[in-house]
Amino acid sequence: MSDSASKGQDFESSLSKANAQVAEFEKREGLGPKIQHALHVTPSLVPLIVLVISVIIFGVLLGSKFFSPFALTLILQQVQIVGIVAVAQSLVILTAGIDLSVGAIMVLSSVVMGRLAFFGIAFPIPLVGYAVADSGFWYWLTVPALPTGLAILVGLCVGTFVGFLNGWLVAKVKLPPFIVTLGMWQIVLATNFLYSANETIRSQDIAADAPLLQFFGTTIQLGSARLTYGAVFMVLLFILMAYILKQTAWGRHVYAVGDDKEAAELSGIEANKVLISVYMASGLICAFAGWALIGRIGSVSPTSGQLANIESITAVVIGGISLFGGRGAVMGSLFGALIVGVFTLGLRLLGADAQWTYLLIGLLIIGAVAVDQWIRKVSS
Repeated sequence: MSDSASKGQDFESSLSKANAQVAEFEKREGLGPKIQHALHVTPSLVPLIVLVISVIIFGVLLGSKFFSPFALTLILQQVQIVGIVAVAQSLVILTAGIDLSVGAIMVLSSVVMGRLAFFGIAFPIPLVGYAVADSGFWYWLTVPALPTGLAILVGLCVGTFVGFLNGWLVAKVKLPPFIVTLGMWQIVLATNFLYSANETIRSQDIAADAPLLQFFGTTIQLGSARLTYGAVFMVLLFILMAYILKQTAWGRHVYAVGDDKEAAELSGIEANKVLISVYMASGLICAFAGWALIGRIGSVSPTSGQLANIESITAVVIGGISLFGGRGAVMGSLFGALIVGVFTLGLRLLGADAQWTYLLIGLLIIGAVAVDQWIRKVSS
């Protein structure tokens, strides 16, 4: 047999083996891989399914007590603060980072708004060469209470500035986001308590002298349903951010940086600017959450919202946004926050111990991460 004939037979044999492998692969293409691909394309589908199933189960168990307009809108009111902060957390996690300072930024912003609206602020100015009685070598320049709208604006700027510091340290100094935001969490909390002197501004005083601070707590009555401006703001913020992330160049750059920062830079994206802008947007959103927090609880308290950082991460993870960055939809975080709200209200109406809520949410978190790892195999 000639060499050419032998080579032809070898080629045909290799081709038949390849065809057999393709056929075997196609046989394995069953329901599982199709589901895996669908979830990879639409990662918010998992939390949506879990949310619908949860609503159906509690609806069957509780009937009209759970399906009443009042109960369903109550869920929105309960998760509005966590939901707003979850939008901020979603942006950071999409860049493969994490922000442990979101709750502290929220509270500090609310304290700044309240104290500026009621007490103003005092600036220490050093005196050179001589001392003043009762002041030592410092002169305190006191600015009187600001108009409420201006006080709110300053609070929003404070949140944005803290976000800028986080972004600058992550993007320019190249520090890990976990370490930066962990340290900033401690710094902002300490600043919050020192600045506020751990004093609460009462709800009655705010309602009388600065009602604009309680704007997001204003209630809208729709039949037997009750919504607050804070809940409406949360939903609109999710819709706006979903549009920005999907339809704008900035949003696509956020995903690109989270997926592969080096590749994004090679394609012409200024990754450091994107990271700084993401952390600034996160800080601004947290400041809005601080304003909404005043409306939710009625008062300005330096001790409120201490668990917002953990709760926001919970909503984001359950919502299907990958902790590895670059994949997920911000609307999934809304579904994640609503799942927590449904479980909390449903178990409370059933009279179950509150610890069951934490147990089930913990299982959901682990399950969500496991599903994310399974889905990621599609792109590996």
